[in-house]
Amino acid sequence: MTAATLGLPDPIHRPAFYAGVPLKRAPAWLVDVCVVAILCVLVLPFTAFTGIFFFPALMLFVGFFYRWFTISGRSATSGMRLMAIELRGADGMRLTSQTAFSHTAGYTVSVLVAPLQLVSVI
Repeated sequence: MTAATLGLPDPIHRPAFYAGVPLKRAPAWLVDVCVVAILCVLVLPFTAFTGIFFFPALMLFVGFFYRWFTISGRSATSGMRLMAIELRGADGMRLTSQTAFSHTAGYTVSVLVAPLQLVSVI
């Protein structure tokens, strides 16, 4: 199947549609990490400040729901919208809540596995 049959713009015939996306992903990710960190700081008083002791886990938990809800709502996180990036399904449509959940779960697993891979290399 080609991109045209899936409803997505063909990267060979319309490369401008995909231009700059890899360079936009890093700033979008940084914006999202900052938003999640701010949300976690706002949540800390509700944990009686014990969240300080498990702040990375809190970031992961809050980040999961932040990404899931923002991607399922508008098919992009706040950082992605700021950088004019949007996720689309194979059919070219915006992601549903289920596909946004799957995408976010895959991202979360990759974030959890990356440090373990670095430790195994060392």
